[in-house]
Amino acid sequence: MEKSEIKSYSLTEMKDKYIGQIGTKEREEYEYELRMDVLGRMIKTARQERNLTQEQLGELVGVQKSQISKLESSANSATIDTILRVFKALKAEINFNVKLEEQFIKLA
Repeated sequence: MEKSEIKSYSLTEMKDKYIGQIGTKEREEYEYELRMDVLGRMIKTARQERNLTQEQLGELVGVQKSQISKLESSANSATIDTILRVFKALKAEINFNVKLEEQFIKLA
């Protein structure tokens, strides 16, 4: 029996092939959704580490429990202001880095 070689692909190659090349609308939407999903999971993890329910966090932030639930499942529907208020209520530090024409601006 002859061993056949299996071709392996990197994650980037798979994304390029099945989602779209970097710079395409499809790829940009995918990457955005992925970042928002990660942000939502970060909110949930921080909340759980503080032993808070969604309702308790909502009260601290001034929003309904349902909005906290939506944030945790995918933060793409939230405003930056709401996200900042959530992390402040969680006593968690969050930083945003913005790059404008080769110059970084850090928002804390």
